[in-house]
Amino acid sequence: MCHGADIKGTGPLANKSDPPTPDLTTPAFKKRLNEYPGVIVSSVILRPNGDLIPRTLRENGVKLSPFTWKVQDFRDLNQYMSGVISKSR
Repeated sequence: MCHGADIKGTGPLANKSDPPTPDLTTPAFKKRLNEYPGVIVSSVILRPNGDLIPRTLRENGVKLSPFTWKVQDFRDLNQYMSGVISKSR
């Protein structure tokens, strides 16, 4: 919804969050991911403005079912996104 299928910040809600959704394919982001392997997970959990992602979805009519994250969920998310980002051009 936000990053888009191309993970370049082109999804339908990309410009509706504050700050806008970043392009995860840039050399700068890939370098950051290399230097800080947990950057994806930390950006999800440690956002200074709290629940940016769920709030942006809710405010734009996306229904979210209640979900409690487990440590393995964060590990899976990090592994998946790291793989997707490293393959992007």
